[in-house]
Amino acid sequence: MRCSYGEFMTTFLGAAAAGLGTGAGLIVAIGPQNVYVLQQGVRRTHTAAIVAVCAISDLALIIAGVAGLGALVAAHPDLVTAAKLLGGAYVIVLGVLAARRSSRGAAAIEAAAAQPMSRWTAIGTALVLTWLNPHVYLDTVLTLGAIASGHGDGRWAFAAGAGLASVLWFAALGHGAGRLSGFFSSPRAWRALDAVVAVIMIALGAALILSI
Repeated sequence: MRCSYGEFMTTFLGAAAAGLGTGAGLIVAIGPQNVYVLQQGVRRTHTAAIVAVCAISDLALIIAGVAGLGALVAAHPDLVTAAKLLGGAYVIVLGVLAARRSSRGAAAIEAAAAQPMSRWTAIGTALVLTWLNPHVYLDTVLTLGAIASGHGDGRWAFAAGAGLASVLWFAALGHGAGRLSGFFSSPRAWRALDAVVAVIMIALGAALILSI
């Protein structure tokens, strides 16, 4: 029996709304990717490029999860273990570097600010923090993929909603953080931010490795 246009739109919009809410709930959680976007947004360092990389990567992972990649990832747990080791180690290194910056004096912080990272370094770090984070696969590929499959024909509408949540979140986080740049005009504020980043990064990296 062929469904009416109204029924189709109701199914489509319902699945899209579910995807938007579910995607937002998973993406907004604190993680190394979000911390990095926030940090670079405050610094106003290649914010647009970093936001684009994170959003496009999430869209690719969401599409892969809805298309069935989640079953492949679940069938190869060794890949998740390797990602936890590599990702955890890298996040810890970033945390140690942040701690080192926090412990420096005002002169060192001002000198570092005068030498911002290159665009490709910023993009490369965003890619590593996204694709070597096993929670990305567990949340985006496995969880969203499984929930999307429950929407049947509306699974791609669900994916569209989840993808929209990702784009909106990273755009708001990255560009919204730039509004705090005035507050971080003093070296003391930068030391406090780096200290918070160091604690979060090291804790998240250790949690990844210990979860193996």
